[in-house]
Amino acid sequence: MAGSSHGHTPAAWTGVTIAFIGFCISGAFTVLASPLGFWAGIVVILIGGVVGMVMKAAGLGMAKESDEMRRAREEAGRAQPHSQVQVR
Repeated sequence: MAGSSHGHTPAAWTGVTIAFIGFCISGAFTVLASPLGFWAGIVVILIGGVVGMVMKAAGLGMAKESDEMRRAREEAGRAQPHSQVQVR
């Protein structure tokens, strides 16, 4: 996963940050035994997902790979010699 840029976009970071805050809210209100606060945290989690999708639609997410780029990546992968892992 280190070789890819999966999730390293403003849309991903913002959506995950908002969802994390929602998880914290829900967790705190679970401990406090407050169902209303718990569900408020769940709503914040869902808002994080919606904000991430809206930001992606606005162009702040990862661009889709073109057919030309996909073919070039596949050809480069075939050109790389596969290393043999030796188990001792």
